[in-house]
Amino acid sequence: MQTKSRLRTEILPALVLALATLAHAQAPAFDVASIKLHKDGPRVPPGFSNGRFTFSGPVQWLISLAYQLPINSSPLLSGGPDWIRGRGEMFDIDAKGSFQAGLTTSAREERERLMLQSLLTDRFKLVIRRETKELPVYTLVVDAGGPKLEKSSLTEADCSVTAPAGQIPCHQFNGGQGRGLHARAANMDDLVRFVENWTNRPLLNKTGLGGLWKIETQPFLSMDVAANPPAPGAKGEGGVELADLPTIFQVFEKLGLKMRPDKANLDVYVIDDIQRPTEN
Repeated sequence: MQTKSRLRTEILPALVLALATLAHAQAPAFDVASIKLHKDGPRVPPGFSNGRFTFSGPVQWLISLAYQLPINSSPLLSGGPDWIRGRGEMFDIDAKGSFQAGLTTSAREERERLMLQSLLTDRFKLVIRRETKELPVYTLVVDAGGPKLEKSSLTEADCSVTAPAGQIPCHQFNGGQGRGLHARAANMDDLVRFVENWTNRPLLNKTGLGGLWKIETQPFLSMDVAANPPAPGAKGEGGVELADLPTIFQVFEKLGLKMRPDKANLDVYVIDDIQRPTEN
């Protein structure tokens, strides 16, 4: 019995490590990636274009993109040193990879996330684990009067075609808290993932609404407006009076939707270890 116990103690950890190493070796990865500490100058919004990924910002943003988490601070991601949150340290990344022809939008986005995860593991030595935890959340539901949304003129078949220059690609939003929500073909999951960047709790889609929608809203106030109201006469982008802006709750009400406080068991990510990368 002691021999079997000793074998389990010695062999199982080695087997787990071997399987993890094999899985990582088979994961999609960039062909080449340049990482440098960000100096003075403009920052590049993160994004993929024809297999090329460019990024300029804190490592926390990169982790959030890789694991489909809110870019802003969120209870869904914890751990790690302060430097990953951009306090004095941001990074410029220029990476190139390859994609097989004919991938659907969702398959391509999944491959992009896996490539970012490989980059974080290889270059930042990220060690991250997933746990399940009960958290306060908001659930997005259809209001009593029904949805007041405009159907998109595009279908998923149309989304396989690259968006024309100057137009928002399918399943993506432009804007945000200070500029409103703008999408030409997004579903409800896309909507909650984008808005979750400005809510103080995770936001879950419980609308039951399928299909693609065209969404255009006005800017909205910060969630902490009750504690920090805008100063009298303060103006936002385009000269709009901040005091006149709606809350995100009111923005959703105009769309025939409602944010409802709730609790839910969610996957959360905990950073166990991460290191500064070697520049190249």
